[in-house]
Amino acid sequence: MARKAQSTFDPKVFLATVNHGRTVSSYRKNSVVFQQSSPADAVFYIQAGRIKITVASNQGKEAVIAILGAGEFFGEGCLIGQPLRLSTAKAMVESEVMRVGKAEMVRVLHAEPAFGELFIAHLLTRNSRVEEDLVDQLFNSSEKRLARTLLLLANLGKDGGPQPITTQISQETLAEIIGTTRPRVSHFMNKFRKLGFISYNGHLQVHSSLLSVVLLD
Repeated sequence: MARKAQSTFDPKVFLATVNHGRTVSSYRKNSVVFQQSSPADAVFYIQAGRIKITVASNQGKEAVIAILGAGEFFGEGCLIGQPLRLSTAKAMVESEVMRVGKAEMVRVLHAEPAFGELFIAHLLTRNSRVEEDLVDQLFNSSEKRLARTLLLLANLGKDGGPQPITTQISQETLAEIIGTTRPRVSHFMNKFRKLGFISYNGHLQVHSSLLSVVLLD
């Protein structure tokens, strides 16, 4: 008797197909995907655009803790029993985001090893980024933190050519990310431009030479 062929599971198809437990929504710039303290009942996947994750104190002070792009997950805290959101997710530009309900996310993680591998890789990458951010905040100057943030936003490739930051990001937001003031960010941006580390040509472009700031002892 011929063995029945097993169906292949493609995580990319799963994350592109609206089905039971999965919906896709479009968000305009500054639209809220979820609010801090709202019920945590789904995981989100960015199909297009850029999402800003922020936290606010009881006194109303807000801090940016992550800026995420296409191909990244967020809101995964619901999978470890987090009842309420610890942060707010907001679209920085027009974005397309898939919502995967908690039950559907748990089901596919158990049933499909290929998806589990993809998601674990995401978690490991995110954890590594958080550790790097913590070290950055503890030991590096504001100038180094700004340089590293610009390099990450530009996804600087190995070819060393200038990479544009296609999402407009204000100096106020950059200041929130690195934990300093807007005038300090303005000072460092002007310094980077004069040194040829960044340039403006319709969009902010980041050059590989900016790495010298990060690597400077």
